Amino acid sequence: MNTEVNDTILAVLEEQTEPVERRDLQVISGILEIEDFNNALSYLEKNGKIVINRKKVGLPQMMGYVSATVVRQAKGFSFARPQNDGMEDIYINSQSTKGAMPGDTVLLKNIKESAKGLSGEVDKILEKGKRIITGTVERMRSGGSAYLTADSGFSHSLKIVRGGELKSKNGDKVKASIFYDSSKKSVQARVIKVYGSGNSAKICSDAIIDSYGIPTKFPVPVKHEAAIAAAQRITEEEMAKRTDFTGEPVFTIDGADAKDLDDAICVKKLENGWELQVHIADVSHYVTSGSKLDEEAQRRGTSVYFADRVIPMLPEEISNGCCSLNAGTKKLTFSAIMTLNEKAELTDYRFEKGYIISKVRGVYSEVNAILDGSAGEDIREKYAPVSDVISEAEKLANILKEKSARRGELDIESSELRFVLDKNGVCVDVAARERGEAEEIIEQFMIMANNAAALYAKSAGIPFVYRVHEAPDSEKLYSLAELAASCGFQTRRLRNGVRRTDLSALINEAKDTKYSRLISMQVLRSMAKAKYSSRPVGHFGLSLADYCHFTSPIRRYPDTSIHRILSELVSGVPTDIITKRYSEFVDKSAELSSDFEIRAVRAERDAEKCYAAEYMNMHIGERYGGVVSGASNNGIFVMLANGIEGFVRLTDIAGSNFEFDGMIMMKDRVSGKCYSVGDEVNIEVIAANVASGMIDFSLL
Repeated sequence: MNTEVNDTILAVLEEQTEPVERRDLQVISGILEIEDFNNALSYLEKNGKIVINRKKVGLPQMMGYVSATVVRQAKGFSFARPQNDGMEDIYINSQSTKGAMPGDTVLLKNIKESAKGLSGEVDKILEKGKRIITGTVERMRSGGSAYLTADSGFSHSLKIVRGGELKSKNGDKVKASIFYDSSKKSVQARVIKVYGSGNSAKICSDAIIDSYGIPTKFPVPVKHEAAIAAAQRITEEEMAKRTDFTGEPVFTIDGADAKDLDDAICVKKLENGWELQVHIADVSHYVTSGSKLDEEAQRRGTSVYFADRVIPMLPEEISNGCCSLNAGTKKLTFSAIMTLNEKAELTDYRFEKGYIISKVRGVYSEVNAILDGSAGEDIREKYAPVSDVISEAEKLANILKEKSARRGELDIESSELRFVLDKNGVCVDVAARERGEAEEIIEQFMIMANNAAALYAKSAGIPFVYRVHEAPDSEKLYSLAELAASCGFQTRRLRNGVRRTDLSALINEAKDTKYSRLISMQVLRSMAKAKYSSRPVGHFGLSLADYCHFTSPIRRYPDTSIHRILSELVSGVPTDIITKRYSEFVDKSAELSSDFEIRAVRAERDAEKCYAAEYMNMHIGERYGGVVSGASNNGIFVMLANGIEGFVRLTDIAGSNFEFDGMIMMKDRVSGKCYSVGDEVNIEVIAANVASGMIDFSLL
């Protein structure tokens, strides 16, 4: 495959307004070798990059074709999601799928638009998905037929065929291979792994981890390297090359159960402002480029957090051992030293390799108690070595928060849940996770360090991995404006072009109203997803032109990546050598890091649903007060005080005359009775399916 020839052909076609004759395309492209040209056309056509029709060549969209991924299949039809952003899902009749299944990348033709939306036909399957799914076994009767209810992708049960049967029982969570049986014109499944009971959230989490392909075991060579790295002593020679911060009142603040302590802080009052020190574990000293440790970290991309476990990016010898900034122990750091004036504006910064001894192992809840004055004598005594730092940190963080609000940083309401498990790993309590002042202090300081790191790299003109967040597109903003208007909020600016401060103003206007959470969530959905990129296009949500992720190298590979690059910059390596060394690396790191972050977020979210359902499954028949959190054509969503959300189906609401207004309300055409987002309601828990994470309520 000659990528240069491929790129040349695609570049030429992108400049055309209509398909080009095959022979003319070769001339325009300037490709002299006919074999190279033909090979390139074959490759591009096979991969859906071009379409060749009657000796004419064009890009798919130019020829009326669309590349898409099949996302859902029901009996009689499927839906495919176009790769073109902003294009709606396309309906495909079962007779036109050519055996394509969820996860397959396809080329669609005969795209038509109707009142019900877009429809099309599969021209070819460009790339088959992994054809491996997870689901729950349903047996009709002892010794009879068995069916698989898939966790995603299929809206109908798949018949389980023999051949890989591993004695699965009714209700078991399993992994299965799927295939299209052309003689029966249906997709069927073959069980290849049995996890255990689908009524256990822990078992379901095992399946979720497996289905997303998240590696859980470290290969032997990686563990061997980790053991060697962890056994390294910090030598006098190494310390001589670094800045000594051991005399500074440095300390960490983390959750009580955290073991990978990768950031420590120190704040000192200056005559005209503050010095803010953010000391980050020097992971790149131990995880070197090209090592087995580095390859494995890149393969994982990020640590993944579940209610009952953490799947770390790095082995525990590294993450919880030599790199963790444990109190009272000398540790190597990569430190950001920042000077801020009285307005908390960054006036100077430098990055140094150093070493610290953390004076206190801080805990968020304890620091919050100190800040609100409720701390007992034992806690005050523990934090005595850093009491002045805590006082100045509070003052500086408050100014930073005010400054962030003025520039339009979006204060999105969190929906994160905290799960409490018993000794058997069963969820016995759920509550909305609360953020105190200590959490906000650390967040503000990490943002400052990340901002400074991005400024440092950008000013040096070196390849880098930035954290970027682009502005929302106009269509999503229009939908947000429609929703906000239906809630009674001002939306003129949203319709006429948006600024960061406009969205922030909308969120603030909705605060302390029944629409607060809805508006926060819809603002979030209207925006592009944050990702990693080698291009510094800015961070819309934080309202910062320059941003990266520098502060968590123990658990995020992009942070490890930029530590490696900045380490060379601070050590004096010429920028032209850094550019040559890392130009390709930053693109690869950004792409992989973005992909693995999405994988982790989706897996964590799926597992949380299972744990929430496991908890509610023990409370069937119980009654709770809740708030309508959303509405759809099929019913309403209700959120309980503990943050768990369930669904009230339209068929379970008394009467059959309810209609959805398309925005926030379900209204009875006859009686006028309505259920709107923000309304307080009483519900009864009627069902909770742990395997699917679905929770059903009925209204009282």
